[in-house]
Amino acid sequence: MTKIFVIILNFNGAHNTLECLKSLEKLDIPKNVAIEPLVVDNSSTDDSVREIKKEFPKITLVGNQTNIGFTGGNNEGIRYSLKNGADFTILLNNDTIVHPDLIKNLLNSFTRDTRDTLDTLLIGGAVPKIYFEKGYEFHKDSYKESERGKVIWYAGGQMDWDNLIGGNIGVDEVDRGQFNTRMETELATGCCFMLRADLLQKVGLFDDRYYLYYEDADLSERIKRAGFKIIYEPKAILWHKVAESSGGSGSDLQDYYITRNRLLFGMTYAPIRTKLALFRESFNLLRNGRKWQKRGVLDFYLRKFGRGSFPI
Repeated sequence: MTKIFVIILNFNGAHNTLECLKSLEKLDIPKNVAIEPLVVDNSSTDDSVREIKKEFPKITLVGNQTNIGFTGGNNEGIRYSLKNGADFTILLNNDTIVHPDLIKNLLNSFTRDTRDTLDTLLIGGAVPKIYFEKGYEFHKDSYKESERGKVIWYAGGQMDWDNLIGGNIGVDEVDRGQFNTRMETELATGCCFMLRADLLQKVGLFDDRYYLYYEDADLSERIKRAGFKIIYEPKAILWHKVAESSGGSGSDLQDYYITRNRLLFGMTYAPIRTKLALFRESFNLLRNGRKWQKRGVLDFYLRKFGRGSFPI
């Protein structure tokens, strides 16, 4: 029996979490596969826990005493899954709706390679094709009604190593089959990421220093540097209610965590030329950046990671 834990992190988001769980109930589960949803609550201050337990009384729910971020919350779920015999762990955003064939098709990625010639044991993780949920597109007025639900948010990912900015392949494009090839991808998304349990035991969990942002880029890099591959599986699909829960681009929260964590990621993995440019950029931000960009730079050099200085 293959045991798969699906970890859903909740923070004051019962409505989204309940919709996600209801979509998981419709999964087409292959024979000899057991799916176990696991909700991790990051110290919600609303009625999330009560509402989730009321609607799904048998679900496993791990409650954290404080908000330990995207990294810490998911790590608690991963640890629980590994202690309880997981063969695979799926990290799944609570603001998603899954297709019934999602897990079946993600699982297929681990049994055959992109070219059916390389050792499948080298496949450590798999990611799906992700659409914007209807009405959550970045450019809502740019699409016909018939195109909604087929607008791509993620069809694999790549890192711009000159600027240290991760990008989603295909974002904002209407799916016309142009991203239907299974292939190795450079950058996984924490929105939905299926991982082998033995891989996690080898490369480790999310790095808690990141707390929020760039944590999936860091884990992707560690997986690749350990000699494993991440496969983009276009037959596995879900819909993402892409929300500006963090305040949107340029918000104080993004200013702080993206600035600090981009420095952490870049100084860890980037080529020397990019590190030098990043060093110069950081001092420019200290002089001319916005308030929380300055604080992010300062905390990086003070090695103040995790939640850091931002008031969450």
